[in-house]
Amino acid sequence: MAEGTSAGAGETADFVDLCTSLVAAAAAEGRGLQPGELVALRALAASAVERGVALEDLISSWLTAAWEPCQESMAEAAGRPPADRRQVPLAWKMVREATVALARGYEAGHQKAIRREEAMRREFVDDLLDGRTDLGQLAERADRFSLRLVGPYTVAAARAAAPFRAGDAATRHVEEGMAGSFSVRDVFITSKEGLLVCVSPTAAIGVPRAFARHVGMSGVKAHQVAVSRSRPGPSGIVRSYQEARGTLDLAERLELNAPLVDAADLLVFQVLGRDRAAITDLVATVLGTLQQARGGPAPLLDTLRAYCATGCVSTATARRLGISVRTVTYRLGRIRQLTGYDPTDADQRYTLQTAALGARLLGWPAGPLERAD
Repeated sequence: MAEGTSAGAGETADFVDLCTSLVAAAAAEGRGLQPGELVALRALAASAVERGVALEDLISSWLTAAWEPCQESMAEAAGRPPADRRQVPLAWKMVREATVALARGYEAGHQKAIRREEAMRREFVDDLLDGRTDLGQLAERADRFSLRLVGPYTVAAARAAAPFRAGDAATRHVEEGMAGSFSVRDVFITSKEGLLVCVSPTAAIGVPRAFARHVGMSGVKAHQVAVSRSRPGPSGIVRSYQEARGTLDLAERLELNAPLVDAADLLVFQVLGRDRAAITDLVATVLGTLQQARGGPAPLLDTLRAYCATGCVSTATARRLGISVRTVTYRLGRIRQLTGYDPTDADQRYTLQTAALGARLLGWPAGPLERAD
């Protein structure tokens, strides 16, 4: 930032000369600084931001230059009648007004520079994550934001009950937490479409999990983080962002509540979802007859999923569902009777499990199956 940039005496000389000339003119006329002169001083300080002059250097140089004339005024006033000594407080009043004008102008210039920087960053983020610009130009601009678009990158995306916004409390918490653990070259954090996004080189081990941890500690509600697979270059970042965002959507549809979801773990669902007509036919053909069960297909489907998830152990399935082992055995038998597929047979169980995954993707049996034909 410009405020942290040191400037030499040569860079502040023009500013100081104008300040002293304005104050000297006002003092010679026995008046205070006029509104137009204060505006000129504020504009002067605002331009100092553009030139990289630090506020500390600007004010210090100005006060140093103003001190000597004020001393002379005080020395001259010492031998004057009391009525003439009013020029001394007037001189100090002008110095104070000029100093305040410089500080306010510098602050306005600094805020303008911040807004411009934010606009540039937002444009860069959109181009980076949407892939809307020439990759060569994007790589050149990336260095401004401490990104080197070479090698493989991973993208993590966080979603919460309330959208993430640039500069909000949760975003600042995550940014500060990550900055304390990783270098600026290892982490690029931004908000996009209500998500909080973390782009990091794959070689920076632990960044996605640390990102998820800080998101969880930021105070947001109902949060979930998805991590993409690693891909090289700017185009890879675009694809990884789309994958992370799509993984969040998929996890929501599948009612997965884990705070951290890896896209690689949901590849089978992505494959199934690419041919909706085929998966609809599979679900209808394999599981459609479960609708004949008393109580509907939902209890049997829940049992089938739990049975597969626990390694096909009936006791573990019973504990997960909060039912008896006898009930588990009965439901598995009903699945075999109604579908013709045996959940205890490895080959037949695979067909049942694939159909059950498809049913979850399609939102069945909560919603009707809509066949393509």
